[in-house]
Amino acid sequence: MNLNNIKLPNAFAKNNVILNINKFYNKYISVLKKISIFLIIFILLLENNKLDIDLIKVGYYCNSIKYGGVERVMALLINYLSKEKMFIHFLLTKKGKLEGEYSIPGTIQRIYLSEKKISLLQAIKINNIDILIYNFYEKSEIKELNKLKTTKIIYYDHSSYFYWIYLNNYKFQDTVYYEYKNCNYVISLIPLENDYLFKKWGIKSILMDNPTTFEYDSVIPSDLTEKNIIMIGRVNDPIKRFDLGLRIMERIIEEVPDCKMNIVSKSSKKYEKLIHKLKLEKYVKFVGFKNDIKIYLKNSSLHLFPSLSESYPMVLSETKIFGIPSIICGLDYLALAKGGTIIIYDDNPVTIAKEAIKLMKDDSLRKKLGNEARKSMKKRKNENIAKKWVKLFLSIYKGNELIFKKISDDHDKITEKEANTILNNQLILLRKRKPIFKNLTLEQLKNFSFS
Repeated sequence: MNLNNIKLPNAFAKNNVILNINKFYNKYISVLKKISIFLIIFILLLENNKLDIDLIKVGYYCNSIKYGGVERVMALLINYLSKEKMFIHFLLTKKGKLEGEYSIPGTIQRIYLSEKKISLLQAIKINNIDILIYNFYEKSEIKELNKLKTTKIIYYDHSSYFYWIYLNNYKFQDTVYYEYKNCNYVISLIPLENDYLFKKWGIKSILMDNPTTFEYDSVIPSDLTEKNIIMIGRVNDPIKRFDLGLRIMERIIEEVPDCKMNIVSKSSKKYEKLIHKLKLEKYVKFVGFKNDIKIYLKNSSLHLFPSLSESYPMVLSETKIFGIPSIICGLDYLALAKGGTIIIYDDNPVTIAKEAIKLMKDDSLRKKLGNEARKSMKKRKNENIAKKWVKLFLSIYKGNELIFKKISDDHDKITEKEANTILNNQLILLRKRKPIFKNLTLEQLKNFSFS
């Protein structure tokens, strides 16, 4: 723009405009200089922070890295976090190297305690581990680990309050009173525990989602057209209640005779006898243990999940990612309970079968619930879970309580009213399922007092 061509009333006005433009220009340049200086300082701080962060040594401790869902979760977590270059990672296992271990990146430093003939405490000291994720159940070493002054302990518990109750094992009381309170942080997988019970009991916890076997964006969901029901789990675990699943199937085929059931597990004589007794040989198949279950998920239209208790069942996250609706028995406290699930507060196979029959006959309802199931997993992508862990490590290492509070509040918290509703539901189920709890009160359940 040429200022000389602007028509102004007089020369004074023209000069005044030019003066104001010059002032604005000088002010603009001054602001830019300040922003540039700020950016340079910020980049330098980031570089210094990165050098500091590079020193963080994170250890993962478990019995082995083979077999169960807990071990698989740990392997998945390590694989994702190993991509973060700001950490040095160690995997410490009680047992030596085993055949068929879950895949672990070569960048992870493996420490087999039994082979080196050293204790966990010694391994932590030798390798100067800053943060230890503790995941072990056979014999707790928290008492020993309390001797450490510089290492922060994260207790990653995969069980649940109700799991121990149903097993007639009140270890959870000792875990809460001693182990949880003597760790720096507890990873909780259940909103009811994290937002209500742990808060009530004075435990410093943070709610996490477990990483999933399959990447959300890479999965092509089931089209839900096959009349196939899927059950997944270990048949030797009484909590899974495969016998109830078979009795439900007995009722389903009366109304949907072309329905089939695949059980992803090894069979047993007990269940073979039950299948024969219920005349289900043509309808039920144990396909054995499988490392890759995609083919079975792709061809399934309903997930039957009659477990007594769970914490963060991988099978539920897997079926949801494939857009398969689930029927679960009373597990309303799970983080995965909402979205594409039908919760039934009854163990009667006839009652449960009615809901399954309705789903298998109604294509539109099945697809509606399937879409809800898959949608519920969108925010639970593995990359988001890994980012939350990284933020947790940084907050612990830096001792930054503000960052910890921010990430610990980063979920939809359940209200006290919702917590009481869930606890009441579980109380009714406990009274029905276990005669020893027929007189159990809500206050006793809240305070895990069973005497």
